[in-house]
Amino acid sequence: MKIKRALKVWQRNFKVYTKLYRSSFALNFFDPLIYLIALGFGLGGYVREIEGVPYIKFIASGIIATSAIFAAIYECTYGTYVRMNFQKTFEGILATPINIKELTLGEILWGSTKSLIYGFTIIIVIFLFGLVDSPSVLLALPFVFLSGFLFSQLSIIIVTIIPGIESFNYFYTLVITPLFLFSGVFFPLKGLPEFIEIIAFFNPFYHSVNICRGFALGNAFFLWKDALWLFLVSVLIFPLPFKLMRKKIIP
Repeated sequence: MKIKRALKVWQRNFKVYTKLYRSSFALNFFDPLIYLIALGFGLGGYVREIEGVPYIKFIASGIIATSAIFAAIYECTYGTYVRMNFQKTFEGILATPINIKELTLGEILWGSTKSLIYGFTIIIVIFLFGLVDSPSVLLALPFVFLSGFLFSQLSIIIVTIIPGIESFNYFYTLVITPLFLFSGVFFPLKGLPEFIEIIAFFNPFYHSVNICRGFALGNAFFLWKDALWLFLVSVLIFPLPFKLMRKKIIP
């Protein structure tokens, strides 16, 4: 597998994105912005502080992580599925010297890049709102990319096993929504039943939110455990999307 060829796939997706970015950007940008305004300013009028932090700052820092993750998920579920099954883009790419592994890696890297783009965008937005306590928030960007890398892999795994595009509804409703709601982005998980905290440990959303919140609030100590968890899981599942994609394309 040659990284240079995988980057050609990344480059192809990037070029398409530069032509269609307005609709894609609106989907991934305005959704977290609505959460920030509705809950941050609305609910924040009743919930003044959480853990000594103004509520709007509490959720703003978490939205950095979740908006970035959703960007990767959307790209590597619907985006990858459409390129593979409807647009037949994969057939054209595989007619070149690029092989399935390089194609899959290119898709994963592009999903990770989308995370980075939207994570950085949300950082700018909350900075303009005055919701960032420390410039160290920029140090969260490598971990935003890592989170995107992990969720891009998970999303491509889903693409390879679902029977049809309508099945994404089950993935989003039964998997992604619970992970999102119990990630700690809107409320701390401390104080909830102990089994929820145990479950949260296995939630990649949770670790990404912890990292982004720590850097945004200038309290990045003890985040190495969250970063290590994301890294180890990314390495652990790394072979799966390649094997499953090969099985999907070459039954």
